[in-house]
Order: sequence, then C-alpha cells, then structure tokens
Amino acid sequence: MKFTLTLETTEESSSTIIRNIYECFRMLGEASLIYKGIKSEDHITSINEIINIKDINTPRPIHILDNLRRLRHNINYYGYKPNLNETKETVLFAKSCFKIICNDIKKKII
Repeated sequence: MKFTLTLETTEESSSTIIRNIYECFRMLGEASLIYKGIKSEDHITSINEIINIKDINTPRPIHILDNLRRLRHNINYYGYKPNLNETKETVLFAKSCFKIICNDIKKKII
C-alpha cells in the first residue's frame, strides 16, 4: 500500500492503482481468515471478512470495499478504464481507512 500511494494518479496509472489498493485490502481479509483457520475460495469471502468487522470506526463506510471489489473485477475482466475521480476516491478511501483496518486485524492475530 505504501508504494501504491506514492504513484501519481493519471489516466494511465488508474487501473494499476485501483487494483493494487484492492489487493492490499483483500490480503488483510485473507490474513484474518487464515488466522481463523478458514480457506477462502474467492475474493468475496476475503472482502466480507473486513466488511463484517465489528466495532471498528473508520472515517468512511467500510462497505465501500465491495464497490472497490466490483470496480477491480470490471477492470480485470471487462477492460473497464476507471476515470480519475474513481481513482482519487479509491486513494482517499485507502488513505483514510487502510491503517485503521490493518491495525485492527493485527491486534486480533498477533
């Protein structure tokens, strides 16, 4: 995530930035599932693991992750080209929520 957030947001970098941010969140969900002894079969399970975290305060709604999952799916499988606004919103979400979610999951698994 740290590297991805250093990338300049342009039309050319938008797909990469969104995919990378999504993957960072997905890996957090995967880590939580692995800790619980659950093997996920798809990305929905990993993302839902984060969305369903109880008692976490994030400045933006955490369910945005499901929209991010769909956006990344459209980029990867349907050739969707995200616009700059979508990319900037994704970056803002990551900047405001990633560390909070990461720290919450770390506390539970360490």
